Amino acid sequence: MPPAADSDAAGAGPRGAGDPRAGLGRIVVADVGNSRIKLAVVTSSASGGAEGDHAEGLPTLGGHRAIDSRDFHPDGVTRWLGQMVAESATVLVASVNDTAAARLEAALGEFSVTKHLPLRQRRITAADLPLGVALPHPQRVGIDRLAAAAAAAVVKRPGKHAVVVNCGTAATVDLVAPDGTFLGGAILPGPALLARALAEGTSRLPAVTLLERGPPPALPARSTEDAIAAGIGWGIRGAVGRLVAEATLASGTDADVILTGGWSHAIRGELPAAIEVPDLVLAGIVLAAPRALAR
Repeated sequence: MPPAADSDAAGAGPRGAGDPRAGLGRIVVADVGNSRIKLAVVTSSASGGAEGDHAEGLPTLGGHRAIDSRDFHPDGVTRWLGQMVAESATVLVASVNDTAAARLEAALGEFSVTKHLPLRQRRITAADLPLGVALPHPQRVGIDRLAAAAAAAVVKRPGKHAVVVNCGTAATVDLVAPDGTFLGGAILPGPALLARALAEGTSRLPAVTLLERGPPPALPARSTEDAIAAGIGWGIRGAVGRLVAEATLASGTDADVILTGGWSHAIRGELPAAIEVPDLVLAGIVLAAPRALAR
């Protein structure tokens, strides 16, 4: 079922005239990836920096929920929405998985109709983000990379480059210029993809699923499973560390390294000076709201 018609009903609570959320109801953000759909609600338009996240200047988020993109079922979304949204809402969807995004948007539309709640939906594009993209085809860049870069431009120190490391289904290492322009970067498979490739490409090697939940096994590994986990775990640490070094070298100066993503803990030790912002992509999606809702 298609999304409900746009609504500009105001949400509960006073908001200042300069607040981009004014008149939009509760703002819901969705980062639709190849493995998971990550959902959250905006709890304030700008943060003073929650303890430990160093995310000063970014919106703060709450009510987080993650849903499997491949085995999507609308009940998981509608139950969560029923808890999070009591009046009107604006839903901002950024997606690198069109099939999963279409299912999510259909579920949102169904919820809006059955609950008689106005939901205003927008699919975020590169043009919606407050971010220059110094690439020939900005529309071909993953929206998650661009959203993370837009948020990183807020978090980094003025006058500095930012190297953005996003640990998702794929690992991305991107460079953001001092003026906030996205300069491009590198993409490599994440631990789960590497383990799956080994399992599917050989007749005897098993899949390894523990890489994202703990450190790699110490060498020398004493079982096939541990050998795979060690190879992928230590290998991806080294790969990301080298990519960060190359991106920093390309910047011509020192750069702020900003780390995010579901398995960021696995490489944190390789990047001891990194600023970790768990909600970097979701916060970047919120930054797209003014332009997305003006079209």
